[in-house]
Amino acid sequence: MSRVYLLLGSNLGDRAKNIEIAISELKNCGLTISRRSSFYNTSPWGYKEQPEFLNIAIECFTSLSPFALLEEIKKIEKKMGRKDTIRYGPRIIDIDIIFYNNLILKTDKLIIPHPLMHKRDFVLKPLCEIAPDFVHPDLKLSVKELLDNL
Repeated sequence: MSRVYLLLGSNLGDRAKNIEIAISELKNCGLTISRRSSFYNTSPWGYKEQPEFLNIAIECFTSLSPFALLEEIKKIEKKMGRKDTIRYGPRIIDIDIIFYNNLILKTDKLIIPHPLMHKRDFVLKPLCEIAPDFVHPDLKLSVKELLDNL
């Protein structure tokens, strides 16, 4: 089983309910949720003219490969009504793979660790709540150190 850290976010509709539905769908794909952060209200990043996001980080375990996990995540987002709009725009649900074990993967389809995670407080704050000592495999800094350096 692989340990994976995901970040979930929503800024449309009942944000907390959207996240809970997504977590339930992730469990239906065989993921075991071992830890979850509190909910965090966060300002939009990239495109500012939209509602605030609600974010949560989860630690889970899966037998899915990184690409199979990404495929399941995309299915969940589509099933929940996510539409492709403007980059960083409003969305019912957004699920990002932040870490997958200590894997460093860079392809056109998937980059792990998430390439912008160390620049985003809305990722680092909830992640620090559940995994402050997890070390970024490429940057060689813990999540807490990344947050402190932000």
